This record gives sequence, structure tokens and C-alpha cells, in this order.
Amino acid sequence: MLVFSACIPNNSDRLFVRTYLLVAQVHKLAYFSYLRLNFYSYHFFIVQASTIDGRRKGACLFCQEYFMDLYLLAELKTISLKVTTVDMLKPPPDFRSNFDSTPPPILIDRGQAILENEKIERYIMKNIPGGHNLFVSDKETATVIENLYSKFKLMLTRRDDASKKALLNQLRNINKHLETRGSRFLTGDTMCCFDCELMPKLQHIRVAGKYFADFEIPDDMTALWMYMYNMYQLDAFTQSCPADQDIINHYKLQQGTKMKKHEELETPTYTTSIPAFISATNNDNDNENDH
Repeated sequence: MLVFSACIPNNSDRLFVRTYLLVAQVHKLAYFSYLRLNFYSYHFFIVQASTIDGRRKGACLFCQEYFMDLYLLAELKTISLKVTTVDMLKPPPDFRSNFDSTPPPILIDRGQAILENEKIERYIMKNIPGGHNLFVSDKETATVIENLYSKFKLMLTRRDDASKKALLNQLRNINKHLETRGSRFLTGDTMCCFDCELMPKLQHIRVAGKYFADFEIPDDMTALWMYMYNMYQLDAFTQSCPADQDIINHYKLQQGTKMKKHEELETPTYTTSIPAFISATNNDNDNENDH
């Protein structure tokens, strides 16, 4: 069984990935002799770095989604995972020469680089041990979370009552879906690909929605808040989640603005608060389970 390694690697691991990229250029991504004894034991996942601090994870939604997928599999010890960041504003020359203008996420498995989001998703599902278990078929769930992010982006652009109402209606549909299912997650009591897709978007809605449009998820969406509470307890989410400042700057850059200097120097924060009554309910449930 492979040993699980769970987080952004240290400088030696970052250097190793850069060394891999350089050697891969010479060998044109072919299999090659070990550069390091454990090379073929690891799945290397490259994510976009923070646009504020290149040592942190950035706010790329696809990076976090696939990071969560891979983290869950690493927790099951079907793979051993190493994650590193690449600053796309200042990418290293060896990265450019190997991957051209392709931005992360990029998955490297036993010397093979998998690019493009759909190919990474397919590769996790078909080639990584246990991956197929994450990708369940559930048309109802797929439909209810579809278009959530596009409605959020429209709300950020327009910031009017109509766009806020459309986003609220979508969230209410998800809340109703969770109420009907009565489970911890979207399709049951174990996480699946839909959860890894939805939760990063909910986090962006919470953080950027509040910052740019004073938009908040209403407290009366009890099932949705309970769902988010459950997600906040999981390492798969907390280890992959970008800082609030990185989420905000992600959208500032899209709008052609920049973070102020004092904002860039702020200590990173991570919003995981929930309404008090949700927390109290969960504490009561935990106490009952202890007896």
C-alpha cells in the first residue's frame, strides 16, 4: 500500500517536479530512468498558485475539484499524492517548454502528463485505482447543480436584484434536493464527484459574493448549510481550499483591478463559519452519538 502524503510539498519536491519537467523535455514525455527512487510511486498534481503569494494554492475551481478527487483517493491509500504549485504569471521556463500555454491543473502519473480538464477527469475515473467509485451517475443531482456558477458570474457582473434572485433560486433548488435526499452529501453519505464540483463553487459564492455584491446564502437554507458544515469537516476540502484573499483577487483580476497593498499583506483567512443554530444542532447530534 502506498504511503499517503497530503499537502503542498516542500521546496525539494517543488524542485523535483521542475527537474522532471526539464528531463521530460529531453525525453519528450517518454518513460525514463528513475530520477528519484519513489518517482513512480507518486501521482504529481500541479495546481495554479496564488496570484498574491506563489507558495499558496490559487483559486482555480478545476484545480480544487480534482485536488479533492485525488485527495479522497489518497486517503483510501490507493495512490500517494504530491501537489505542487505553478505561478502562471511567472512560470518557470521548463514549464513553458513542456506545456506551452496550458495552465494547471496538470496530472503526472508515472511519467505521463495528462492535460486539459476533461482528460484529467476521465483519467481519474478510468485509470486511477478506486477513481470509478467517485464518478456516480445521478441525472437529478447533475441537473440541480448545473448552471450554478454561470448564475453566480452573472450576478457578479450585473449586481442587480434579478441576477441575485436567479442565484438564490438555484441555491434553493439545491437546498430542496438535499432536504429530499436526507443525506450528508449530494448523492448519499459518501462523497462523490458532484460534491467535489459543487463545494468549491459554494465557497466562491460565499466569499466573492459577499465581497463584491453583499450577497449571502440565507440562514433558512438549513439543508444547504448542514451540507457545507459537513464539507468543512473534511480534509479533502480544507487542504485544497484557497484563502479568501485569493478567491477575491481571482475575480478582481477578471475585472481588471488589483488587490491593494495592505490586502496582499494580510494574513490569509479561510471562511468556514456557519450559522450558530446549525453548529448547535450538530453539537447536539454529536453528543447523542457519544452516549
